[in-house]
Amino acid sequence: MDTLVAENVSRRYGETVALDGVSLSVTEGEIFALVGPNGAGKTTLVRALTGTTDAEGTVRLWGEGPRAVNRERIGLLPQEFDPPSRLTARELVEYYGGLYDEARPVDDVLESVGMDGDDDTYYENLSGGQKRRTCVATALVNDPDLLVLDEPTTGIDPAGRRTLWNLIEGLADEGTTVFITTHYMEEARRLADRVGLLADGRLVAVDSPERLIADHGGESLLVIEGEFIPAVTDRLTHEAAVTDGELLIQNVSPEDIGDVIDRLTDAGVSYQSLTWREPDLEDVYLELTDSSVGRTATERDVPAGDVAEAEVESQ
Repeated sequence: MDTLVAENVSRRYGETVALDGVSLSVTEGEIFALVGPNGAGKTTLVRALTGTTDAEGTVRLWGEGPRAVNRERIGLLPQEFDPPSRLTARELVEYYGGLYDEARPVDDVLESVGMDGDDDTYYENLSGGQKRRTCVATALVNDPDLLVLDEPTTGIDPAGRRTLWNLIEGLADEGTTVFITTHYMEEARRLADRVGLLADGRLVAVDSPERLIADHGGESLLVIEGEFIPAVTDRLTHEAAVTDGELLIQNVSPEDIGDVIDRLTDAGVSYQSLTWREPDLEDVYLELTDSSVGRTATERDVPAGDVAEAEVESQ
């Protein structure tokens, strides 16, 4: 069953196209990651999907328009979120929990995001990562059926990031539908059942991380550092090329590395180091887009009357 369906969603700020005919669907219990750099349109799409901005096209949550849905079913963490700084983490979660008829126990929510030990600290005195985890807690306190997180782990240290990853995976296992935006390729690959790649307001591909990598990521690469003559490639069975200080060998599996080294050793070729790299989602993104995706919304000449909302997208 589809929790979320978007069809041909478009949004303009004056002459600037923030979203250009985006269509996607997210099924119940799925983790869907929307990936793209700053200015790609991620925040504008989140706003359109949750009914916090107007857009052309059609959006349905459980078959209804986003503004018609019971808000208690949705948990939303915007990219820009500035709660009262003179409340403690606990008081903030209690406050947002009080907005709903039925809320989760505050202790449980704080523990789930790793803030149970710092719950009595004023928000203004929390670290950047602690602030972000507290903000995630405010989006969880109503126990939503659909959790929408816009850049949820920005500013969080690696340990805290993994805590939230485990939390998100657990929520999905229990049936919560999760829609996240991120520019961390590792995060998208670790969490998402499917990934959507957004560039300049257009959705250029949607599929599982592994399928995207298999179809568009290219081949694995073995990089060997040293001084080589071009003829060294004749000793190898894989396609290879010599550059300044490197021997680049394509489509080498981990099991093949030993054979490559044996061939170089038999030929009397020495080297300094070697690195094996498999393709990832970043390779996919670069393959399917061009350099124009790096432009931010404000760099695309947003008219003055629309700068305030568009600047959020470029953060």
